[in-house]
Amino acid sequence: MVSMVRLILCTAAIAMAVPAQAEVRFGRNVRIGGNDFSHQTFNARKRGVVYLHKTRPAREGCVWKSDGKGGRVKLCHLKDRN
Repeated sequence: MVSMVRLILCTAAIAMAVPAQAEVRFGRNVRIGGNDFSHQTFNARKRGVVYLHKTRPAREGCVWKSDGKGGRVKLCHLKDRN
């Protein structure tokens, strides 16, 4: 009984210590605000931030920027379709 409790506690401690891994993969015909985002993959090192504006933004489009932590961020300022 005591060994079972220790096993459960050790498993819980390991599960909480490991950071969550997530990856988003966009397939065919994916649109965000009417803009094509098909076949792109984002994870913790390669992130995407999309700002949708009601009017045309001054610098419309997407650029890659460093996030200062060794990763990259795709920063997009796009006009919403509607």
